[in-house]
Amino acid sequence: MLPRTIHTRQSVPRALRVLPWLVIAAILGATVIAMRLEGRIWWCEEGDWSIWISNVWTSHCSQHWFDPYSITHMAHGLIFFCAMVLLAHLAPRWSVPQRWRLCVAIGIAAAWEVLENSPIIINRYRTATMSLDYLGDSIANAVGDIVACAIGFAIARRIGWKWSLGLLLATEIVLLFLIRDNLTLNVIMLIRPIEAVKQWQAGGAG
Repeated sequence: MLPRTIHTRQSVPRALRVLPWLVIAAILGATVIAMRLEGRIWWCEEGDWSIWISNVWTSHCSQHWFDPYSITHMAHGLIFFCAMVLLAHLAPRWSVPQRWRLCVAIGIAAAWEVLENSPIIINRYRTATMSLDYLGDSIANAVGDIVACAIGFAIARRIGWKWSLGLLLATEIVLLFLIRDNLTLNVIMLIRPIEAVKQWQAGGAG
């Protein structure tokens, strides 16, 4: 029986190495187009060109490149990496090839950005969560969120799934104290809002 062939970086044709990056570029381009069709603006209309804003209770939130919610998108990257590692372990037949995993993570993140900025999700945020004045992300912020996801994925690939879960837990705790919100609460409040939590979160704006 012949030994199984191991494909190193050198043995993989250049076209196959480049293809995932071309797909990622296409995904980003398609996301920008989709968001423009949704009526999203390019940048914050307040005239502030700051790359980062820290106050999530202002109209600047979700309008600049990065804000505290970017950390939740970084957490997406951690989760996507761990999920793909788990899938490879439990169902190798359905596992995503290594060179395509980042591409898949970015594809999921981009799809969420488009969905998140649809009228149904925007209205859901405004009525069920602390984001009462949420009008959607700027295109720059959506791209920043996707970049944050890619950063989280890269960090997870570097430190491994165990440390990634620890980092995920740490970010959830830090965000809870800093902005009274995190990825877990965001999902809960979007799917099944809790009025007591909403009132507690709103108190952070004072």
